[in-house]
Amino acid sequence: MPSEDLSAFGYRQELRRTLGGFSAFAAGFSFVSILTTVFQLFAFGYSFGDTLFFWTWPLVIAGQLLVALNFAELAARFPLAGSVYQWAKHLSPGFAGWLAGWMMLVGCVVALAGAAIALQVVLPSVWSGFQLVGGDPAITSPTGASNAVLLGTLLIVLTTAINAGGVRLMARINDIGVAAELVGVLVLIIGLAMFAVRGPQVVLQPAGESPGAGGVLASALMAAYVLYGFDTAASVAEETKDARRTAPRAVLRALLISGLGGLAVVLTALMAAPSLTDGQLAGKGLPYVITAVFGDTLGRVFLADVAIAVVVCTLTIQTGTVRLIYSMARDGALPGARRLSAVNARTGTPIAPAVLSGVLAIGLLLLNLGNPTIFSTITGTSVVVVYLAYLLVTGPLLLRRRQGRFTPEPGHFSLGRWAIPVNMAAVGYGAMMIVNIAWPRAEIYDLAGTGSVWVLLFPIEFVGAALLTGYLCWRRRSALTTVSVPAI
Repeated sequence: MPSEDLSAFGYRQELRRTLGGFSAFAAGFSFVSILTTVFQLFAFGYSFGDTLFFWTWPLVIAGQLLVALNFAELAARFPLAGSVYQWAKHLSPGFAGWLAGWMMLVGCVVALAGAAIALQVVLPSVWSGFQLVGGDPAITSPTGASNAVLLGTLLIVLTTAINAGGVRLMARINDIGVAAELVGVLVLIIGLAMFAVRGPQVVLQPAGESPGAGGVLASALMAAYVLYGFDTAASVAEETKDARRTAPRAVLRALLISGLGGLAVVLTALMAAPSLTDGQLAGKGLPYVITAVFGDTLGRVFLADVAIAVVVCTLTIQTGTVRLIYSMARDGALPGARRLSAVNARTGTPIAPAVLSGVLAIGLLLLNLGNPTIFSTITGTSVVVVYLAYLLVTGPLLLRRRQGRFTPEPGHFSLGRWAIPVNMAAVGYGAMMIVNIAWPRAEIYDLAGTGSVWVLLFPIEFVGAALLTGYLCWRRRSALTTVSVPAI
């Protein structure tokens, strides 16, 4: 999209348009980062659903593909930084559109904190010296949770510096990291398949006691957490060459490659695990399988590659967060908008949003210092918040379609006659997944067994607080600049 095309939306070209198709795909792929998120949540998924948790993957892939198809059409119609916020703003001007951006912003900050603490899952397994706090490195222990906060804070400081350094630096690191992750995923799948001790029929019945429908539904948190953030491929649209064509393809590729790759990792890990019933899969997850199959030395090397993926994932989540803050701020839609929308002349990057997102994520980690439920709580909450933001896009889009008030970009990606059925299915999927993940389960939100209803309802309380805070910000944003929204 040339600069003069951007002016049709009321903006001028400030960000540097230097990203190609691979870099745009890499932004979405590394946000998802299957090496990061599958390693984070494999033990969780298995502990709930046994081998049957595999089947939540095809369900979530299909559901998120419905969402991604709608997003791809929107990416061609509105190729603007901030993706979800810009799409929602044009679909439902006013508070509802703004709210989608606000909830996505909150979700991204929570996801940034969640990705950063993933270092605790892999680094102590690479070298015990990374357990700086001492004691049990398990993230569900007080010492493991404290160490996770420390490692996560250091990582966020690093990614903040990189994001402030400019899009070229970020893209170069991201491209290299994504290439390493793609190779790592391929090697992992092939290696696990070669050392498989059982066939793919392992997923047809539980290895131990049946988890029941409730257990399988709870285990869907793993796939739901892994497979979001693909819209980041469109969030860098103003820095992407030929964004109307590139961004839709990048969004779909990021989801499909991540989803199918993660599905293969889960399947081959179940096939290669030395035992399905000794408690190791539910306790240690994929790191246990890796070291058992590849040996201690090669296993540590591979886990180091996973650590790189965690770093790149955290970097990209923050990149998407920065673009979202910048996009909202230049519309005057956030407090301190003037400073947050400023683009540094030397780096071509909004520096203030990078610092703000880093500070907020670190603050969230520090609030949970020593909390053994930090991982599952932050994970579940981020899914609920981001899925709600997605629903605030697909819902108004469906209403526009049924009213005949949405026109796809001529000559670019379009769902054609399938638009309304696909959109309806996307809305239904999003609503059902929000209910499923927010359901008050002690195994997710109260691992310490406090029995407190406030602990069990944490994601609902968090969303309620975010909605109230957002409404107050909306009411008091006296410095908001009115932005004209073109008819669609």
